[in-house]
Amino acid sequence: MKRSQIILFVIFIVLTTGIFIQLKINQKEQPKTLKTEDNIVFVPVNKIVNKAHTLKLVSYGQVSPNREIMVAFKIQGKLKKGDLSMKPGVRFTTGQILYKLENLDAFYTLAARKSSLSNLIIVSLPDIELDFPDQKDKWIAYLNSISPSSEMPPLPNMSTKEKMFMMNRNVIQEHYNVISMEVRMADYLYTAPFNGTVLDIYAEPGSIVNPGVQIAKIARTDEYEVKVPIQMKDLDAFKGETETHFMNSEGVAIATGKIVRISDVINQQTQSADVYYSVKELDGQKIYNGMFVNVCTNKKETKKSALLPRTAIKNGKVNCLNGTKIKPIEVTIIGTVQDSIYVTGLPDYSSVVLSRMGNIDKKAIYKGIKR
Repeated sequence: MKRSQIILFVIFIVLTTGIFIQLKINQKEQPKTLKTEDNIVFVPVNKIVNKAHTLKLVSYGQVSPNREIMVAFKIQGKLKKGDLSMKPGVRFTTGQILYKLENLDAFYTLAARKSSLSNLIIVSLPDIELDFPDQKDKWIAYLNSISPSSEMPPLPNMSTKEKMFMMNRNVIQEHYNVISMEVRMADYLYTAPFNGTVLDIYAEPGSIVNPGVQIAKIARTDEYEVKVPIQMKDLDAFKGETETHFMNSEGVAIATGKIVRISDVINQQTQSADVYYSVKELDGQKIYNGMFVNVCTNKKETKKSALLPRTAIKNGKVNCLNGTKIKPIEVTIIGTVQDSIYVTGLPDYSSVVLSRMGNIDKKAIYKGIKR
């Protein structure tokens, strides 16, 4: 029985091994294929051809404050709130107190100095009554007008002899020492030098500020100017205008202005000079800091240019489809009409992307859809 079982087991092992080997031989390997998908982006494009257009000379610029300063103190101290809460965008008027510094120590020191001056006059009154009996009343009036919480009164008129007498008693020297301390007390306040708005804040009330450290940035808002880059060949045409009109992005006139100054430095890349205009708002219009405006003249000129939709240009650049990649090209705006812009700087038959794009993916494959 055992012998037959062993024989059967051996036969089973041999058959199983043979079947396994045969299956392995007949098995075909299935190769693994990786399916890759290209990142294809479709963009609306249009091939442009530069044509001659007769346009009014137009340039563009950005509105900026006539004055923009940093707020800082000349002395050290603990910062305190002024007449209003200083936050970006808050408006203020000339003379308003923007910030204060804690000044109790300085106030009491000044009061003590005024008290010393008063004491010098009181001690001198008996001698004044003897040597200058007719002048006693004016010195008493001067003495009574000295107050810790008010400004020092002016010195009384004195004869040469009387002046020498008061100098010998240190009254005049002490009077000017007190005035000097009063002037320094003004350093504990920062008053608005113009009508304006707060641009930025770098310190809050309760902070300890050091001399010269910037605590805020403010700008004047009742006087603006516009910096306009103008090509050298067009500069004479703009200089010949007695008054210039400013248009917003929709082509609506919003302000007028005149040339204030012209920079002597020329931009070597664009061959343009920076021209600065004063700005005066038209009735019913409003000018804002940072606003872009177009500067128009009454003179016309024929130039070869391309007409593009406003959506095709961003920050003075146009995206062009070069093969399967996007290439930004810098252009110059020379005119506007409704929703379109005339530009120079594009080669003929460039495929211009008609819509604004976000970040350009360098790995993506771009394909144009003609419109």
